Amino acid sequence: MTTERKNYDDIEVNSFEDLNLKENLLRGIYGYGYEKPSVIQQKAILPVIDGHDVIAQAQSGTGKTATFSIGMLQNIDETQDEIQALILAHTRELALQILTVIKNISSYMNLRYNLCVGGTLIRDNIDELLKNPHIIIGTPGRVLDMINKKALNTRNLKILIIDEADEMLSKIFSNQIYDIFRFLPNSIQVGLFSATMTEEFFKLSKCFMRDPVKILVKNEELTLEGIKQFYINVDKNEYKFDTLCDIYEACSISQTIIYANSKRSVDEISRRLNDNNFSIASIHGEMSQDERNKIMEEFRNGQSRILISTDLLSRGIDVQQVSLVINYDIPNNIESYIHRIGRSGRYGRKGVAINFVTGYDYKKMEEIEKFYSTQVDELPTNFREMLS
Repeated sequence: MTTERKNYDDIEVNSFEDLNLKENLLRGIYGYGYEKPSVIQQKAILPVIDGHDVIAQAQSGTGKTATFSIGMLQNIDETQDEIQALILAHTRELALQILTVIKNISSYMNLRYNLCVGGTLIRDNIDELLKNPHIIIGTPGRVLDMINKKALNTRNLKILIIDEADEMLSKIFSNQIYDIFRFLPNSIQVGLFSATMTEEFFKLSKCFMRDPVKILVKNEELTLEGIKQFYINVDKNEYKFDTLCDIYEACSISQTIIYANSKRSVDEISRRLNDNNFSIASIHGEMSQDERNKIMEEFRNGQSRILISTDLLSRGIDVQQVSLVINYDIPNNIESYIHRIGRSGRYGRKGVAINFVTGYDYKKMEEIEKFYSTQVDELPTNFREMLS
């Protein structure tokens, strides 16, 4: 139920106790390792709890997933055997990551969950949905399929959360999102969360939101704290690989994500690093779900130090121990830049982003600097001290 609209800018939230959360939820938050709410959590959890539609923009690594999870979990009725919350993510990896966060935070609550994503057996999905989980986390295609098959009952849904909402409202997913909305209660609460938002995004959001509370971060505030950004002039694409090897030979780096713009480039880098006896893993959208899960688990566990990826991984995947991100290819989309470099320095820890820049890329880098009001310096000769 929506409460009277407050001026949330005037409400101070300095600790999780200030949010008046359920005791078992608070235990789970502290048990998961959170000590105090991040800026986005201070601003956005209360409007979600109060039942308002919310649009929240926050950088990768600032606790966005926990923000909507805590707000949603506070309002779930554990005594009711019905589906009450639906969270949509644009990839299976992100859906799984969200489920992991929610399970950890709600570990002292009596809740049931369902992961409703492609790459799993439809029969298994249907069987799980018939048990009426309290919370469903899924991708739009599979969720819509389950609704059409009448396996997913939307009648008692209280809240819909869309993560990485700018991507979800893009042309690729927007028709599926609109189709899902046709089956939702008119009174449903909607939360849109993302690191970047465009004018087109705000136009589309008006179609299914009622006077949302907007918590927005300006472009110039997006990248910044904890992430040192550098570039290396590699002149030509052919020189990139040797530059990469030079970095690894010069210092010891714990874990790195290397981003390339295509599957072909990912495969090429992987093959050459393997030939040079580096401990690596690679991931892209054409792999099976089982393959991708296995690779991510090995990387999180430290079995591989280097992960090579397309932009598939850049949105929302939380790999806590990454200290270095390398843009082997400069992203084609300016707004992808923050999603990539946000993998390092999460939650204010120090991280480094290095961009390989050819003559062709200088204009792109200038656009990135202007868009984020930031400065990307040339990598200094003493970079070993920063990366070791």
